[in-house]
This record gives sequence, C-alpha cells and structure tokens, in this order.
Amino acid sequence: MTFPKAMKSSGVLTLSMGTILAALLFSTGCAAEKVGEATTAKAATNDTRTVFAAHDLLEDLRVGNPRRTAVTGQLQVSGRVEADETRQARISSPVAGRITRLEIVEGQTVKRGDLIAIVRSTELAESQLHFLKANSQRDLARRSVERARLLVDAGVIGSAELQRREADLLQAEAEFSSERDQLRVLGMSDERVEELLRTRTVNAVTEIFAPISGTVMERAVTPGQVVQPAGEICILADLSQVWLVADVPEQSAGQLAAGKTVEAQIAAFADRKIVGKLSFVSAIVNPETRTVRARMDLRNEGGLFKPSMLASLTLQDLAETQLVIPSTAVVRENNEDFVFLRISNDSFLLHKVLLGGEFGAVRVVEDGLDTTDVIVLDGAFHLNNERKQQALQGS
Repeated sequence: MTFPKAMKSSGVLTLSMGTILAALLFSTGCAAEKVGEATTAKAATNDTRTVFAAHDLLEDLRVGNPRRTAVTGQLQVSGRVEADETRQARISSPVAGRITRLEIVEGQTVKRGDLIAIVRSTELAESQLHFLKANSQRDLARRSVERARLLVDAGVIGSAELQRREADLLQAEAEFSSERDQLRVLGMSDERVEELLRTRTVNAVTEIFAPISGTVMERAVTPGQVVQPAGEICILADLSQVWLVADVPEQSAGQLAAGKTVEAQIAAFADRKIVGKLSFVSAIVNPETRTVRARMDLRNEGGLFKPSMLASLTLQDLAETQLVIPSTAVVRENNEDFVFLRISNDSFLLHKVLLGGEFGAVRVVEDGLDTTDVIVLDGAFHLNNERKQQALQGS
C-alpha cells in the first residue's frame, strides 16, 4: 500500500520538475524576445533619418502620393541686355603699321563711311611698289608681243619667238592681277588703285572707314600705337535693336522653343513691362554652367536700353506632364532636397530626391520618387524639427 503512494509521490515530483523546466524555457524565450525588441527599437532610434510622430503631430500632417500633372506655369530667370551680334562690326587694320590718327572715342556715334583711323604702313608702300613694277612688266610684255607680230609678218622671226613672247605676256598679266588683289587685301579701294596707276606715286597711308552706322562700344588702341594685320581697333554696334538674353537651367529648358511668350522687366525701368517672343533657343547646353541660352529681340529706339543692364525674364507657356509634389513637402538639408516617406502609421524616413523647377506651389520631381510612394505632403517642416529633437535625445 505504501509503494504505490511512493510512485504517486514520485509521479507528482516528476510532473513538477517538467513544469518548472517549461516555465524556465518560456521565461527565457520571453526575455530574449524583449531583448530583441529593445535592440530593434534602439537601432531605429539611432537612425537619425527616421522620426516617430506622436498623435498630436500626426494630426497636423497630410500624407499622400506624388502626382503626374500638366505643369503650366511661369519660369523666372535672370537676364541681361546685350548688343545684337548681327548688328556689330569689329574694325581692324588690314596692314601692319602705326596709327597716326584716331577719330573715335568710346560711346561716340558714327555713320557709315566716317573715318575711323589712319595707319602708316611700310608694308603697304612695298606692295604698291611691287604693283607698279608688275604694271611696267605687263606693258613691256605687251609691246614685245606687238613687235613680234610685225616681225613675223615681215618674215624676220619665226612663229616660235612670237609664242614665247605671248607666254611672257600672260605671266606678266597674272603677276599684275595678283599684286592688284594684294592691294585690295591691304585695304586699298579700286579708286585708289586707279589713282596709283595714273600718278605712279606711292602712298604709305591707309584710311579705315566705318562699315556700318552705330556706337563705339570699345576702343582698343591709342594714337601712335603699332597694330598688326587684323589687330582690333574698335567695336561698332547698331543699338537700335538689342537682345534680352537669359541662361535657363538645363532641367527647366525642356519646353523652351522660339516663339514662346516672354515677359521681361529691366531693373533700370522697373515701371515698364516688356512683352515679346523668344527669337532663339540654343541647340546645345553649356557644359560649364549646365544652362541653355535663350533670347528675345527688343527694339531700342532712343537708346534707352544699354548693354549689360540687368533684367528679369518670365517665360510663359511651359506646359508639360511631369511628376510633382507640393513645395510644403520639401525639406532642405545641406544644400540638398529631401521628403519624408511613410514607413508605418507613425514613423517616417527622410528620403533624398532630385527636384527641378518650381511652378507655383509645386516642385517638379526629377528623380527619387514615383506615384506609389506615400510621403508627407504638408507639415514636413515640423516633422523635420521633431526628427532633429529625437536625434539629439538619442545621442
């Protein structure tokens, strides 16, 4: 009777030990799970890009998706007034020589045909001497051919001699034409060349005249200065029409085209609004500034608009379907743009994006988001402040 009791007692003892072992294993697992959760929470807290929003902050946030829409707005860029390059002339000396007379000053208005400068050149004198010599050789060769024809008719010489003298005449005429062209290259007009033939007097002075009417933009020389061929003397510009030029950022230049509407305002005339059309958009991007050059033509009667004046250009009709987000969703950090991605109901991740131009209250997204992402559309500024506070507390 006592043995079964002992077995029963042993059975009770065995059951108690199993229960204790199971309890120990369960408590150990729970402890490990709590340690894991604590480690995960600590890692999330140490990630300075992640922020946990309390209930009162969540109520101030508006979340949603980026959207694709036809962006029709304005793009405002800085610009400047420039002289119309198609109405400019760079005046240079055709010969090497010394400037003995200079008739212009910077800012002066000249008319076409007005005297700009006088240059004395030994090179011009030598070319005139060569030209007179070539003319004499041509005249001598002509007379030689005429005598040879008479002698052939008289039977004194043969036809071979006549042919040789005719060949000499052809060579003399070619040399004469070459020397005459050289004088033209050196700036002598046909009238002066004819006068040289008539008077046979060498004149080492060349006169430089204005090829267009305009304003002297720059004067690069002074009287007495020695200039080389093609050495610049001054720049003339017809300022009756000027250019308004702007360098548009590459990311905003996709829809630029000649004919687009432009509204401009020049700083010196703040009360005057200028409306026109783009007359030119560059076909290339400046590799250094990553901008595209655009311009409009501007009538300048009275010369009010002066080159290098600052201007502001507003480009219209820039319609294009693009991915956009509200400007309130953007956070600026270290000269880079970020948004907050929602990763759970109450946690958000600071996410870098590449943004384009600003059109009204929206920014164009170039890279980093698509329409499936859920981001903070409004309240990103306050959420970023909370992120910074949590980062300080975590550190």
